[in-house]
Amino acid sequence: MISTLTVLEPYPGVYAYYDGRVAGVRLYSQAANWLDDGAYELGVASYAIVDGTQALVYDTHISLDHARAIRNHLESLGVTAIRVVLSHWHKDHVAGNAVFADCEIIALKLTAAKLEENREKIETATPPIQPLVMPNRLFDETLALTVGARRVELHHFAIHSADGNVIWLPEEKLLLAGDTLEDTTTFISEADQTATHIAELKRLRQWPIARILPAHGDRERIASGGYGPKLIDANRGYLERLTRAIATGAAIGALKEFAAEDIASGAILYFAPYEAVHRSNVERVRAGLGAR
Repeated sequence: MISTLTVLEPYPGVYAYYDGRVAGVRLYSQAANWLDDGAYELGVASYAIVDGTQALVYDTHISLDHARAIRNHLESLGVTAIRVVLSHWHKDHVAGNAVFADCEIIALKLTAAKLEENREKIETATPPIQPLVMPNRLFDETLALTVGARRVELHHFAIHSADGNVIWLPEEKLLLAGDTLEDTTTFISEADQTATHIAELKRLRQWPIARILPAHGDRERIASGGYGPKLIDANRGYLERLTRAIATGAAIGALKEFAAEDIASGAILYFAPYEAVHRSNVERVRAGLGAR
């Protein structure tokens, strides 16, 4: 199931476990399912921060096989102590939790609440995540950790999902963004909270971020060190243009044209499967604004 998984090291001791964006390949089924038609088609990465015998895993990937591969890789490096951090509650970020059931699994209180609220749907999804292993250490807004000698901070940002949780490495000025930032564009999962997401993106832009590693993005760009802070501007600008266009009844074309300026600047890279995400975003925001 994981023959297309690649292990990248964009920075010393920062590993990306990347899978997907492989034309013609499906991992679970030819029938519609969340794994193939979402995360795998768009490309997905979980991350690990390693220093000496300690590791911090950021999301447990899209299957138990992927999670086992992450753990096996870390143990091959000599890691003996693993902690897990969850970026938010969505299935493609928690599917491998069971492989780390003997570890500390850290999440926002909001994430734990969402997982509990949606437990039955998650455990009976296609493919199922059964059993759903819950986080066992919770926090509210921020949490400071160390991984060996590395300083790591967790911060709550209500972007994409109300329980967005990013990892900030202050010394490297490196942001592990989860789904708060995405290339080619953000997926709108909470249309009624779009104004909050825009405000939170503005708050994030005030940070001294040098590079960004998102959960969903281009494999080669992640491998070469990730994205610049203009990815934040591109995601925010997309939401602002979309809500304005729907509110005013303006025509909305394909994503390739709608985000043409940011694509041309290199802030984001065009990936055709995101056209379906764009169409979904338009429908969700229209419904959320009561537009016709």
